[in-house]
Amino acid sequence: MSISLKEIQAPIAPEMQLFEKKFRTSMKSKVLLLDRIMSYIVKRKGKQMRPMFVFFTAKLFSPSISEATYRGAALIELLHTATLVHDDVVDDANYRRGFFSVNALWKNKIAVLVGDYLLSKGLLLSLQNDDYELLKIVSNAVKEMSEGELLQIEKARRLDINEDVYFDIIRQKTASLIASCCAVGAASAGACKEEIEKARLFGEKVGIAFQIKDDLFDYGTAEIGKPVGIDIKEKKMTLPLIHALRHADWLTKRRMIYNVKNNNGDSKRVQQVIEFVKQSGGIEYTVQRMNQYHAEALAILNTFPASPSRTSLEQLIAYTIEREK
Repeated sequence: MSISLKEIQAPIAPEMQLFEKKFRTSMKSKVLLLDRIMSYIVKRKGKQMRPMFVFFTAKLFSPSISEATYRGAALIELLHTATLVHDDVVDDANYRRGFFSVNALWKNKIAVLVGDYLLSKGLLLSLQNDDYELLKIVSNAVKEMSEGELLQIEKARRLDINEDVYFDIIRQKTASLIASCCAVGAASAGACKEEIEKARLFGEKVGIAFQIKDDLFDYGTAEIGKPVGIDIKEKKMTLPLIHALRHADWLTKRRMIYNVKNNNGDSKRVQQVIEFVKQSGGIEYTVQRMNQYHAEALAILNTFPASPSRTSLEQLIAYTIEREK
């Protein structure tokens, strides 16, 4: 049986509790409405994997967590939460992680302003403490995430995404954030530039494996997870489909692309695409690529000295590809 996230988190449980207190403080506002919304956001926090990556990576270089590491983790959470709040407005989404989104409860105008507030709180937290290196790392990740999202929108219109473009998109959209967590952890613990870059690259490989796993959920490869076929309904080209189309004959390819473009939420058409991908070896190929990135991440991690934190990171990356939601 695979290890749970709570068990993986156990070695840094006191640090995570302290981080929660510090994070709540960093979100405080004198404006009552804003403070109420901040409390709501804190209450519906997710798995908190990002702070875990920050703390475990920092502990590769230093046995104790410094104030800079706490600030680095808070900076990532503030800026990432800002992007999520804005994403929900852009996507007109009413739910996030099973809870009402900020825009669903307080409307778009307030949600956009809340996102701006979170962004500015993150910037100020860094600038007030001269954490310029950390700010540079995280700001670069936010830039990459925006570019990745826009690249996906640009390509989705014509469905002309090949494998290289797909990996560019997920490296920017998803992997850049986990990469920044690991780089921030290393930088906040006083690592040199070469070690920070190595930590960043490790996080990038983990992030790519994480996103590939997410794409597999679309094909019902786990009993629990996001709704099956949601990426196809939203006309998102993911690796299983890209691989299957690359090896299909001209007529099948044309028919499947038509089904994706014109599915209009029709479950029959979506199911046809899912069956086509499964029969074309798209799932097996995607699992193989995910395992490849997992192995590359482990190879980088194993260049660091053996320690409890290194073991925890091994468990954390195993969790990212074995999770069922």
